[in-house]
Amino acid sequence: MRCFGSAKGIFPFSAVSVSQSLRHPRSSPRSFSVFYSSSVTTLTRGRPRREFSIMAQLPSNLFEYTSGRWIFNDDLRHAERRLVFKVDELCRLAAEAVHRSPDDIIHLKKLAEGGFNRTFLITMRCGFRMVARIPYPVTIPKYFAVASEVATMDLLRSFGLPTPEVYGYSPTPDNAAGIEYIFMEFIQGISLSDIWFGLGEGEIISISHQLAEFESKMMSIAFPAGGSLYYTKDLENAAGSTSWVSRPGITLEDKRFCVGPDTSLHLWYGKRSQLDLDRGPYESTQAALVRGAENELAYLRRFGRPLLSFQRVRREAYKYQEQPPSDHIENLDRYLLIASSLIPRNPALNQFRIRHPDLRPSNIIVSRSPDSNLHVVGLIDWQHTSILPLFLLTGIPQQLQNHADIDWQSITRPSLPENLDDLDETQKSSEMELYRRRLVHCHYVKKTEEYNKLHYAALTDPMGVLRRRLFRHASDPWEGETLALKVALIQATKNWKTLTGGGPPCPVVFDPDDVHETMKLDAEQKESDEALEACMKVIGSGAEGWVPAEHYEEAMARSKKLKEDGLAAAEEEEERAQVVAHWPLDDMDEEEYM
Repeated sequence: MRCFGSAKGIFPFSAVSVSQSLRHPRSSPRSFSVFYSSSVTTLTRGRPRREFSIMAQLPSNLFEYTSGRWIFNDDLRHAERRLVFKVDELCRLAAEAVHRSPDDIIHLKKLAEGGFNRTFLITMRCGFRMVARIPYPVTIPKYFAVASEVATMDLLRSFGLPTPEVYGYSPTPDNAAGIEYIFMEFIQGISLSDIWFGLGEGEIISISHQLAEFESKMMSIAFPAGGSLYYTKDLENAAGSTSWVSRPGITLEDKRFCVGPDTSLHLWYGKRSQLDLDRGPYESTQAALVRGAENELAYLRRFGRPLLSFQRVRREAYKYQEQPPSDHIENLDRYLLIASSLIPRNPALNQFRIRHPDLRPSNIIVSRSPDSNLHVVGLIDWQHTSILPLFLLTGIPQQLQNHADIDWQSITRPSLPENLDDLDETQKSSEMELYRRRLVHCHYVKKTEEYNKLHYAALTDPMGVLRRRLFRHASDPWEGETLALKVALIQATKNWKTLTGGGPPCPVVFDPDDVHETMKLDAEQKESDEALEACMKVIGSGAEGWVPAEHYEEAMARSKKLKEDGLAAAEEEEERAQVVAHWPLDDMDEEEYM
């Protein structure tokens, strides 16, 4: 489910030369957002064109992943997403959820296929439409992911957030359809991703304003603990049927809801789901900070083994040698030594809060009013939502952030270069894209400062990014590298006084030579990552190797040409063998990384 790449050894040519020789007109991220979205409206415009029987649809269209393909491990990715269910029974359950007869359903159509779910549009004779959403077999943790998403949408909707209304759900396959499902409201509108690249500045300001107000509203909701949100009855039912619930949930003031196990993917990935681990609720800030690292240590002690880096582009820097888990264990122990010192002194930033886990344009539904103004009418895809201390939830959403500017807080209203008209089309397109990213970034920050002051305070904390990096990398699954965590730990030691506000000296000390070699390795790996990213753009694939189905053959031809060029550039037989064995765009065995 990830993508890997290379620089000197695997790709023995520069990223610039690759993109100059193999330009791809369809490498824009926009090509993929519509298919990766779990949006209930992404692929739908208006009413169905005509009525037809449900069973007129081919089963493969309903059971198989058909939106795209992957340039590596394509068979595996499709197998993970293949799900057979009883179509008639799902329709019957859907009709019953909205107090209608199954005979009222005239149309069931696949809407979208995201990273974890498939959604269907169900249409009734009267014109009423609803959405059925089912998780793939690969989705984890299945029961908790479904149950938590339903409770999260319900609670947030009660606070005025535009989440879909849930009509019915089943977090287990113990039903007539034989699958887990959520039946929910079909939100009229369009995905913001469909118009994202055509927004004017006034529309960007308006959307930023609305998002800042929504985030302020959800971040004002206080929770007694961290983890994920559930209906109390669902967590009680889970406690009676699985060992995954190690202790009772912590109820909210509204006793229908409680905070229970965290549904974050890293806590359940692979064999981790077999372990009886404490995944929450977290009753303190420190518990939230350390639980992921403690659980990863438990996994490593049970299943840890030396591994080549999962990211094959990075293997050359390790001389194609497996890395021992003992190095990662040592860095996790270092993290646990300093975890309590990462807690901000401002108590307001340590309060447990909730936030959308993936606030991207494809998860934002908008509509136009008669006066042509854009209004956010839906925030969708709340699966894997965590409740955490506010300082750990903070950050500019990935697709609203401009990574080109290091000192983002100093950005004022951006402007286009005066010589824009004199640039060639490629340069002009690049400048326009940079301008758009800066504009979105700038207005999101400004509106957050205006409407969500607590979030802005956490956002502008000079050590906030480092705190979150340490937390995230200490929870990442072991995949043959500990570099990211080690670099963050080194930066913590260098910024200890600013990070902690003074007090005792840092309990973690690195040898200067070790620091030098680590930072050198980090620079090399970043160069490799950038080369791979450039090659993926040339191929026209997303970061995970995904391409629209209609572009698959062309993408594979480009991938094959890159490999041929890499082999031709290899000067020795040993180097050629390494290219063949570790080519980052070929199929690979992922089982040992689970």
